[in-house]
This record gives sequence, structure tokens and C-alpha cells, in this order.
Amino acid sequence: MNKPKVTAGRDQLGAFAPKFAEINDDVLFGQIWSRDTELSQRDRSLITVTALMASGILDSSLAFHLQTAKTNGITRDEIAEVLTHLAFYTGWPKAWAVFRMAKDIWNQ
Repeated sequence: MNKPKVTAGRDQLGAFAPKFAEINDDVLFGQIWSRDTELSQRDRSLITVTALMASGILDSSLAFHLQTAKTNGITRDEIAEVLTHLAFYTGWPKAWAVFRMAKDIWNQ
């Protein structure tokens, strides 16, 4: 199945940081995320949500990746379990913030 080409980097930063936008779209999303035989999209979503939460990146990029996780088959119960587990390793306040985002996304 062909996945849609990601153009977010070029759309949002292309004029300001064209090389960064190119690497974002072509390498990160074009090459790395497409390596389905190494890791599934579902697994990549769980890893990415975990990394962003652990890093304290609680902005629109995390919301994007939570939505992607939902699209990639992560259920409401699974994300709740993942976030509960992560709360003890990344911090309770981060968990609260991510739970609020996840609740909105899974309730859509």
C-alpha cells in the first residue's frame, strides 16, 4: 500500500529552512518511517510517542504523533496503558498533559 508523501516540512518550513524541510519529509518520513519490514508503523508510533513524552515535547508534534498512533491502530485502551506505564518513568505532570491530548484525539 502506498502511503501519502509527507510534505509537512516543506509546507511549514520550506521557505525558511529548506534543507531541514527536505530531510524531514524525504529522510525521516520518506525513508525511516517507511521501513515496515524492520518495524511496523504501529510500533514506530508507540516509540515516537514515548520519546516525545520522555523528552517533554508536549506540543503539536506530539498531538500529530498521537493522531498517527490512533491511525496506525493503537486503541484507546492501549494508549491509556502506555501512558500510565510511562508516567512512572517520565513524570506524572507529563502524563497528565499527554492524557489530555490523547483523550481529545481518541474521543474524536
